[in-house]
Amino acid sequence: MYRTHNCGELRIDHVNQEITLSGWMDTSRDFGGMTFIDLRDRYGITQLVFNMDDDAKLCESARKLGREFVIRVAGKVRERSNKNPNRATGDIEIEISHLEVLNAAKTPPFTIEDNTDGGDDIRMKYRYLDLRRKKVQQNIIFRSNLAIAARKHLAEQGFIEVETPFLIKSTPEGARDFVVPSRMNPGQFYALPQSPQTFKQILMVSGLDKYFQIVKCFRDEDLRADRQPEFTQIDCEMSFVTQEEILNTFEGLTKSLFKTTLGIELADFPRMEYDEALRLYGSDKPDLRFGMQFMELNNLAQGKGFSVFDNAELVVGICAEQQAAAFSNKDIKILTEWMQRPQIGAKGLVYVKFDENGNVKSSVGKFFSEEQLKAWGDQFGAEPGDMLLILSGEAEKTRKQLSELRLEMARRMDLMKAGDFKPLWVVDFPLLEWDEDAERFHAMHHPFTSPKKEDVARMLDGDHETMKSLKADAYDLVINGAEIGGGSIRIHDRNLQSRNFDLLGFTKEEAEDQFGFLLGAFEYGAPPHGGIAFGFDRLCAVMNGQASIRDFIAFPKNNQGKDVMIDAPATIDQEQLNELNIDLQKEKID
Repeated sequence: MYRTHNCGELRIDHVNQEITLSGWMDTSRDFGGMTFIDLRDRYGITQLVFNMDDDAKLCESARKLGREFVIRVAGKVRERSNKNPNRATGDIEIEISHLEVLNAAKTPPFTIEDNTDGGDDIRMKYRYLDLRRKKVQQNIIFRSNLAIAARKHLAEQGFIEVETPFLIKSTPEGARDFVVPSRMNPGQFYALPQSPQTFKQILMVSGLDKYFQIVKCFRDEDLRADRQPEFTQIDCEMSFVTQEEILNTFEGLTKSLFKTTLGIELADFPRMEYDEALRLYGSDKPDLRFGMQFMELNNLAQGKGFSVFDNAELVVGICAEQQAAAFSNKDIKILTEWMQRPQIGAKGLVYVKFDENGNVKSSVGKFFSEEQLKAWGDQFGAEPGDMLLILSGEAEKTRKQLSELRLEMARRMDLMKAGDFKPLWVVDFPLLEWDEDAERFHAMHHPFTSPKKEDVARMLDGDHETMKSLKADAYDLVINGAEIGGGSIRIHDRNLQSRNFDLLGFTKEEAEDQFGFLLGAFEYGAPPHGGIAFGFDRLCAVMNGQASIRDFIAFPKNNQGKDVMIDAPATIDQEQLNELNIDLQKEKID
């Protein structure tokens, strides 16, 4: 028997029991006649004791063990004289009578500790070692628990889990597809799904009523901390539902997941229209853990001879509270330079400070009187100790810049508190967005999103300008400034779906070639339906207060889309290429 207990299981009640443990050697400490070893497995750490007076040979063997050696030990549980209150097994230790090395180990390239000395690249190369770290294991275990909780809740609500295909047809909308050549059909390719969207709609036409799937999806797009080429969704669809019913259903799922896995009870989620989110926060995924709503100042700041404001489409700012007026000139200079980086592109930053004594200090004080600046403060509701930060310029660009400034101020003022969760629904998105460069419409969500009922007639008969104002029955779930899920009521009528394809620039032939199966299905009694997809990896990260999704994925890719552990992607041999009818040399020439 390799073990009678695991390394996180033994307590004071087990004293005097003979036990067997197996695991990895974590650390070793020699104190003259005694050697102490911490033995680690997934469940915890147990201290082992080797006594030179009792068995010198055994003690010498223990001292020869290296880090990460896999060992099996047997011995008696005894109470520790020097207890460790920070460890679950800290009241006991094992007096060892038998030691067996199951496998020796090379010295790891980084320490297997929470605060490891390994950088991202080396940890990804040796991911099997990185996964031994307690911090990473806890993330993977949390992910497992969250998936189990999601399945349980959805099953209790009458949803059934259905697996949809991974080898499908490439479609032109959305991100780039990953394509897979077909050996049996030379010159033809499958695509890996960016989502199961059309299949879950087909399932609704099939009468399955409530579907879900925790499913892998694939997008060949540029990567960052919260994106991976392969990612996981909690994908859901329902028939005979309104937007209101969907929001209530999946607000219930979210509350259940937080309660089950974190023990946190969330209040009812507020709702905010898309246009209001942009007006107040410059973003369709605002972080509501702190204030600093936007306030427009055109009426007070323009026409006073300050050309930077006078020539701007929009003058808008935020009020930073909690003694932000204590920011020094150096602090503001650093903040201004941060805003002027190419990633943000602000030309400058105007500040107005209101100190505790009622004095006003501003970078534009020579253009505006103290009374005028105080009027700005009144419009913001500023208190002594607050500071206004103001930008101006083209409206859309300036709002995006101010949104970045708002988030950066929250970080610098430590307003994003761990364990504080502020979810909301953002609703009433535009149905279409116009691309000036391409001179065509794109779907704001995807081509199957339904317009609001009151906009259906305008969509069918309206002109080009009318299309720009159409609203969709679409919604996003946002938590702490991260988009966790998105969905919509779907189009279920062939004529309306065909009209949407027309607006998106599809010819009749292209629409039929790409989506004829869906259009055909709509002719056989498609029910009204809608759904949502949660970004499962991102949900895991947000619930744990982390920015990156990588440590919640067992084997993630790096920023270049590579798995450096197995060295993928990689070339394949010529015989495989021949079978797939791929001539790389010809491709290069072409």
